[in-house]
Amino acid sequence: MILPIVAYGDPVLKKKAENVEKHHLKLKELISNMWETMYAAYGVGLAAPQIGESLRLFIVDGSPFAQDKSLDHVEQQELRAFKKVFINPEIISYSGLNESFNEGCLSIPDVREDVSRLSTIEIVYYNEKFEKVEEEISGLAARIVQHEFDHIEGILFTDKLGPLKKKLLKPKLAQIARGNIKPDYLMRFYGKTNSK
Repeated sequence: MILPIVAYGDPVLKKKAENVEKHHLKLKELISNMWETMYAAYGVGLAAPQIGESLRLFIVDGSPFAQDKSLDHVEQQELRAFKKVFINPEIISYSGLNESFNEGCLSIPDVREDVSRLSTIEIVYYNEKFEKVEEEISGLAARIVQHEFDHIEGILFTDKLGPLKKKLLKPKLAQIARGNIKPDYLMRFYGKTNSK
């Protein structure tokens, strides 16, 4: 089922999310709905807070970036296969180069800005079968994971911008928070819902 994506301005996006219980009754259904919702909005990642669930859960599918000609063949192949569920993740370490990339967010439509992030992370999480996984992730895949991880920490990519950028974006963010936009996917604005 396609769920409305929570728009900027909703308090759930600024709250640190709770751990997912191993025997969460509707976890499988929740994950399935998240995949459907993310694909309907043409996203590459979606965190549970973005559908109004304050849970430490997010999904990623880097395959849309596999077409990016600026990436080398190996990274394109890795992104093509990079489809994962992250439950109760913790980033153990950040390393590598500090790289800038133009990011966007389904909760903040029509806003894209350059964000700096380190290129490699080591992360521990549970997959959809609740099996513990520890791995190192690099490149664009690491950026996607860091962006979604920020969501479960109550951080938006706009929080990482400098003071001038934040000031310039303030009017546009206020319009989004009020629901004065026309996204091409289902969204929920704080206190109301729109349809496509």
